[in-house]
Amino acid sequence: MKRGALVFAVLALLTLPTVSPVQTHADHGNQPKAEQQGGHGPMSMRNTKTIMLGEQTVEGVTAMAHLNDVGALTAKMGMKENYHLMLMFTDAATGKAVSEGAAAVKITDPETGKAGAPIPIMGMGDHFGADIALPVKGKYSFEIGTKLADNKTRQFTFQYTVQ
Repeated sequence: MKRGALVFAVLALLTLPTVSPVQTHADHGNQPKAEQQGGHGPMSMRNTKTIMLGEQTVEGVTAMAHLNDVGALTAKMGMKENYHLMLMFTDAATGKAVSEGAAAVKITDPETGKAGAPIPIMGMGDHFGADIALPVKGKYSFEIGTKLADNKTRQFTFQYTVQ
């Protein structure tokens, strides 16, 4: 259990450089969407591929979602999780980060078409994140449920196809 918590903490810290507090939505447009690179230092995730899943606005909050392909790193540690899901929430009117609240994701399996149990998405400073397993090829759907600082519940949906 301690090893899993330590690995999660290290992966969470390694993803922080990929989304900085000064990075804006416009900054993402200057990087190739399929291969944004992030991280610094010897333990960085600079060799991981960041995939932009898109943006969606629901009831005044914009969610921006990314996946980091961390399979090579996690496999070395014996973990089944091969992606890190990152979400940034912003107030659509002001552009300010929304970093307080709770979020979870239900992932629809491409083979069964059924959603799995909710996975908590942890607050990580200015974004939320969770390590997830996408074990088979196919189109995955991510149903993100939130209850942010304004105490309203919102649902966001993103999709990604594993090749």
